[in-house]
Amino acid sequence: MHRFRFVLLRPLQLIPVVFGISVVTFVMLRLVPGDPARMLLGTRATESALARIREQYALDEPIWLQYLYFLKNLSAGEMGKSLVYKIDVLPLIVSRLEPTLALVGGSVLLSVVFAVPLAALAARRRGSWIDQGVRLLSTAGLGLPAFWLGIMLILVFSIALDLLPVAGYGKTVGEKLAHLALPCLTIALSLSAVLTRSLRWSLLAELASDHAVAARARGLPESRVFWRHVLPNALIPTLNLLAVNIGWLIGGTVVIESVFAIPGLGQLLIRSIFSRDYMSVQGIAMFFALATVTVNFVADILTVAIDPRVKL
Repeated sequence: MHRFRFVLLRPLQLIPVVFGISVVTFVMLRLVPGDPARMLLGTRATESALARIREQYALDEPIWLQYLYFLKNLSAGEMGKSLVYKIDVLPLIVSRLEPTLALVGGSVLLSVVFAVPLAALAARRRGSWIDQGVRLLSTAGLGLPAFWLGIMLILVFSIALDLLPVAGYGKTVGEKLAHLALPCLTIALSLSAVLTRSLRWSLLAELASDHAVAARARGLPESRVFWRHVLPNALIPTLNLLAVNIGWLIGGTVVIESVFAIPGLGQLLIRSIFSRDYMSVQGIAMFFALATVTVNFVADILTVAIDPRVKL
């Protein structure tokens, strides 16, 4: 169990990371041109009304004092009150959490479903036309912008074929799955391209490794060598790559939720930025930062659990 000793120390190391993210987000947000009070009340608001709003939300205080207020609220489990929605930020985030989690989970699942068979097929037939085709598809997937790919999928599956909804989220489970099909596919096509290239390279390295050669020497069939000895070891780097790309995945959900009008955290973040809703942007950014850190932490635990040779 000494291999899992890092589980006790890693959360302490992550505190400075989260603190740094909060500082950068807080400062950069206040460097954005625009007055939140004027955005809230409109261009015809009087100076007295603007002054009341600034005082109510401490917008007239120095930036360092505003940050201290933010840390004080955060330590108490609060993220402030939204300027636009007039409710606490934490309940607002919770109300938009389900679509984003469903989108991220579905995208990761589809990415793995695409990447593992394609990478295995390419690695076992290295140099063949199948290998070349998989490499070509993965390279093309890396170069396609997510928003453009989403629009193309809408044109094909929603408008031309009329198979799937154009936008929205739905109310029942069936409607939600139908509305998430194209968004998840859009992200999965881009993410699986990265995973396929990484997994193919790892599989090729494992196929030529000493333990694979020893397994063949013992008379094991090639299929058993591949699925029992090669693939499990090759999945470890891909798992770490997926965890590293969780930040990109979150950024992808922000764009895709806007393209497909999904009422998740990504769409809420975009609207909050345009309306200068400081509290909401800070809360969502902190949530995304904590989610990214947590996913990487879980990936480290899984890596150590899968491979006894790894020590963190």
